[in-house]
Amino acid sequence: MIPAAFEYYRPTDMAGVIALLQEHGDDARVIAGGHSLIPMMKLRMAEVPHLIDLQDIEGLNSISVNDGVVTIGAMTTQHDIINSEPMLAAAPIMKEAALQIADPQVRYMGTVGGNVANGDPGNDMPGLMQCLNAQFHLTGPEGDRTVDARDFYEAAYMTEREDEEVLISVSFAVPVGGYAYEKQKRKIGDYATAAAAVQISKEGEKVATASIAMTNLSDVPVWSEAAAEALVGTDCGDAAVKAAVAAMLEDIDPTEDNRGPVAFKRHAAGIVLGRAIARAWSRA
Repeated sequence: MIPAAFEYYRPTDMAGVIALLQEHGDDARVIAGGHSLIPMMKLRMAEVPHLIDLQDIEGLNSISVNDGVVTIGAMTTQHDIINSEPMLAAAPIMKEAALQIADPQVRYMGTVGGNVANGDPGNDMPGLMQCLNAQFHLTGPEGDRTVDARDFYEAAYMTEREDEEVLISVSFAVPVGGYAYEKQKRKIGDYATAAAAVQISKEGEKVATASIAMTNLSDVPVWSEAAAEALVGTDCGDAAVKAAVAAMLEDIDPTEDNRGPVAFKRHAAGIVLGRAIARAWSRA
């Protein structure tokens, strides 16, 4: 199918983007890489009379690491993440996750901003950003504001972003310790059946800090404080891992779909999370 007719805009500054959003209201949407919005438009699941492309806005595709903080422009692609030496040195979990997103063609165009702002529960970056305790930086008619990734998602495709706001960047403190992004999917290019992002730091032979989030197991990404607490202070042995998995299984709420019934998804979640914890601990 082809999308319904629409007007196409390519402003060169953020003021122009905001002006168009104010002028056209609910009839306007911004587009980054387009991998979520364009298929929905082609299937007539979304009708967008006014489409605003962010490709010509300068400064939205940068990666910086300054004073212990990683900042990623919203138009930074997964390919950019994979090939950034500063990113690899500061937060290697980002490359590990990006390499598991879709396929190379998608990663060349798919952006970090689009991945996190869309509110799709199957996207990889939202859960990862919650694991990293990231902040999302938005701009709109009322100025700039920041929202924690852990507070951003309300329901599937529903977020804290206002209709006239645009996500411009993501930032997080340089993570410490071991990391892992583990993903189970039916085939290359598919969304996760279950995916887990884990960061663990060590003090002596005990877990000092932990952060755990999972993807596509509820209508929002799930950061589980209880799962992390189950690991802190332990030697990350079998009993601690089982306790963390049990805590996460209490927090997720999967639904049956073409990736499997609920029982299978819960089983897959436990396996994926156990593997991610073990790998993160081995790197701590």
